[in-house]
Parts: sequence; structure tokens; C-alpha cells
Amino acid sequence: MQRLRTILSITAIRLSIAFTVIFGIMSVLIVLYMTGSTVGILRRQIQTSINTEIADLVQIYETGGLNQFFRTIERAAAAPGANLYVVADPAGQIIAANIGDIESGVIDRDGWTRHPFKYSRLRDRGQVTYNAVARVFPLPNGMRLLIGRDLGEPERYRAVVGRSLIVSLLAMLLFGLSTWLFVGRRALKRLDMVGRSAERILSGDRHERLPVTGAGDEFDRISERLNAMLDRIERLDEGLRQVSDNIAHDLKTPLTRLRNKADAALTKPQTSSQAIYEIIADTDRIIKTFDALLMISRVESGSAAAELSPLDLSALVADFSELYEPVAEEAGFSTEIAVQPDIRIRGNRELLSQALSNLAENALKYGFEESGARELSISVSAENHNAHIVVADRGPGIAPADRERATERFARLEKSRTLPGNGLGLSLARAVTELHGGSLVLEDNLPGLRSKLVLPLAAEAKP
Repeated sequence: MQRLRTILSITAIRLSIAFTVIFGIMSVLIVLYMTGSTVGILRRQIQTSINTEIADLVQIYETGGLNQFFRTIERAAAAPGANLYVVADPAGQIIAANIGDIESGVIDRDGWTRHPFKYSRLRDRGQVTYNAVARVFPLPNGMRLLIGRDLGEPERYRAVVGRSLIVSLLAMLLFGLSTWLFVGRRALKRLDMVGRSAERILSGDRHERLPVTGAGDEFDRISERLNAMLDRIERLDEGLRQVSDNIAHDLKTPLTRLRNKADAALTKPQTSSQAIYEIIADTDRIIKTFDALLMISRVESGSAAAELSPLDLSALVADFSELYEPVAEEAGFSTEIAVQPDIRIRGNRELLSQALSNLAENALKYGFEESGARELSISVSAENHNAHIVVADRGPGIAPADRERATERFARLEKSRTLPGNGLGLSLARAVTELHGGSLVLEDNLPGLRSKLVLPLAAEAKP
């Protein structure tokens, strides 16, 4: 009983039952209407046939007399499938008929019988009765003529339709119950699978995911969305854990150095001014690190998603390149700018500018060899429904095996550990592109590194 209540609580089962009931009611109404209409048509045909025959007999009586009238009735009564014929005298006594008995009072009223009457046939000797309709017509000599028709054919049609309706409804009911049970058991099985996966997730298994059977139904669609949500939660969890570990390791050194400088300023008053300047610089670097962490957390949580608006990406990259060209030239870099016009996306101008700034700063900081050329190129183009922003340099690049790790928070490769930085630049750039529905791709520039932001074009901008 509990399982039945569980099955009936499923929306799909309730809808199936409701549709089946509605379909059954409509089917019954349609069949009843068609049966009644068909029986009515048959009765009207009977009435038309009887009226025509009465008119013919009356004409025969008027032209050929009583003998011709009775001979005609005798021939018609002997024909296969004949109508019912009864002739009564003015006193109401039957003087001729092709039936054995008739319900009393029927022949006493002129016109059509108000309801089907009962009669018996000659061969049945009154043991079996049948139903018929008839018209009683008075003759000029005072006799009365009844011509009727057995209702066996309409009644048989009604009975056949009734049996067919009952069989159809029973078959539909059995099929519906079988369908409900099949759908219900399948739905319960899927729900049980989801429930078991949810229990494992709640028990601490963060790698467990809801089952996807590949059927493409609503359960699969819900599971896919929930799995995507769980993947994001796992990434955020992992990021939080890494942030905690990295803060404990990477910020311990600058904080220790900050304390030592403060202690030295107290013990050596003559160097206190310089020490204070150094303390302020170290504090600014620590604040900058925490600002970057807060920015990444804000972006990854999606709180900036509502701030996305139509944006001219070509204009943004052009303005950014114009701003950074003097900075690159001061650092000894030659610049190459390529901007394809009228590229539009939905985005956040400030976040994309920050991501571009991080990529450009990385290129200026790490993108050169001591004896090699210092080149910085910034470009934006549209390809395959996506906008591509590329920042490239001619430095040592990043080995393919290290590129995924390079986008993690506080990640510092061996070649960059001696240079200033906090290892958050590429992590922030990746978070910004993912917020925009895109991705950060690190490629080989032969030599050097190509950092590419792949962002989806706005719907109206897609070819």
C-alpha cells in the first residue's frame, strides 16, 4: 500500500491516470452518441419504409378493392424478412396477421406506437416475445391496418456496440494499469537510484554523481544539471581548500618578513623610516593578494553574472591596448595590435579589463629571454561563434604538463618563483572567462606563450 501511494504521488502517474480517465469518458460519450445516432437513423428508415408501404396499400385498396388489398398483404407477408402485418375489423378483432400474438391495446390507437411493443411469432407459439414498432392506419371501411417492423436489427447493433464498448474499456483499463505500473516502477527505480546517490553524497563522497542513463528524459536532464552543480561545488570546495593551504604557506613568508622589519624598526630607530616604507610596501602586496582572492571568489560564486551587459569587445581591447603600449615600450617590448572591428558579446567590462591586465602583466614580467626579443602582441577576432582575445609573448612559455596547474590559485612555476607575484593572475583570468561562459586556453607561441580568452558572441552578433 505504501508503494502504491508512492507511485500515485508521482506527477507522471497522476497525469497518466487523469488522461486515461478523460479519454475513457470521452470515448464512452462518443460511442453512445454514435450508437444512438445510428439506431435513430435505422428507426427513421423503418418509419419511411412503413409510411411508403401504407400509402401503396391504401392506393391498392381504393383502386382494386378489398380482395386485391388482402392478396397484396398476403404476398408481402410471405416474402423473406417481411414486415409485421395485422388487419383488424371495426370491433378491434384481428382477422388477418402474420404474427402469433400482439401486445393488447396497440392496434386500438391510430398513428405510430408511442414505444416499442411486444409480439410473438407464429412458430414460437407465444413462448418467445420480440420488440417492434408499428403504425396503425384506419381504412375507409372501418377496418384498421397495422404495419410494423421488428427491432431486432437495431437492438442487435446496440448490443454489439455495447459489448465492443465494454471490451474496449476493459482492454484500455488493463493497458492503462499496465502502463502505470511500468512507468511507476521505472520512475521509482530512477528515484531510488537518485536517492542512493544523494545518500552517498551526504555521507561525504564528493565524487559521487547522480545517474544518467542516456535516455534523454526529464530524469537525465535534471541529473545532468545537478551533476554540473555538484561539479561546480566540488571545484569551489577544492579551491577553498587550496586557498586555505596556499594562504598558510605563501603568506607565511611575507608576514614573517613584515614582522621582522617591524621588529627591526623598533630596535634600530635610525632606520625606522626606511623600514616603515618597506613595511607599507609589503602590506600593500599582501592587501593586493587578498583583493585578488576576493575578486576570484566573487567571480567564481557567480555574483557578477547579473552585471553582464551588451559590450563592444573590439572597443574594449583597442582601449586596453592603447593604455598598455606605453607600459610595454617602457619595459623594452615591441607591440603588435590587431583588432577586428564590431565584435560584440555580453560581458562585464571591468572584469574583462582586469583579466586582460593580468595576462599583459604576466607577458611583460615573464615573456622574454635575456638574450631574446621582447615582443608583446594583443589581438581580438571572431571565429566559430566565439570571440578570441589573444595575448602572446616570446618568452620561455609554459610546458604543456604545467599549463593546467598554472591556472590554479597561488601556483608558481619554478622559473617564476624568483620574481615578484602571488600566482593569482591566471586563476583570476580563468574565473572571469568561465563567468562569461568561455574558457582560458594556454598555447605554445613557438617560442613563447599564447594566452587566449575564448568568449561566446552575443546572439545578435552570431552569423
